[in-house]
Amino acid sequence: MISTLYDRDYYLWLVKTAQLLRDSRLSELDIPNLVEEIEDMGKSEKRAVESNLEVVLMHLLKYKYQPAKRTNSWLLTLFEHRRRLDKYLTDSPSLTAHLKAVFADCYNAARKKAAIETELPIETFPEASPFSLEEVLDPDYLPE
Repeated sequence: MISTLYDRDYYLWLVKTAQLLRDSRLSELDIPNLVEEIEDMGKSEKRAVESNLEVVLMHLLKYKYQPAKRTNSWLLTLFEHRRRLDKYLTDSPSLTAHLKAVFADCYNAARKKAAIETELPIETFPEASPFSLEEVLDPDYLPE
């Protein structure tokens, strides 16, 4: 039975579930586990954009508040994580609303991470983000 397969062989469960969907054999689907997996996929997408947003914010803070330590590595990190965000938002534009909703929380996490990594006092970094979401997502924006 496919519902027991979920616990025994997750990959095989995915393959069989996809085949059942393709064949329109809906009555044979393991609905409870399928619903859980779909919900988890949405949560995973949200966590991924939050993580990438935090990385970009942290590097923008480092770039702005440690100008003497700027490196190409920081620029590469900014490029890569902005690129990832762009892909997520292109594939799922509705995630933009989520980014707006969690922006302040992500900034607070990035602020703490920047303080830890730079060994600068947390007060060095403003309590509210000095960057707008548009600036954060702009592949050409760098704070001076």
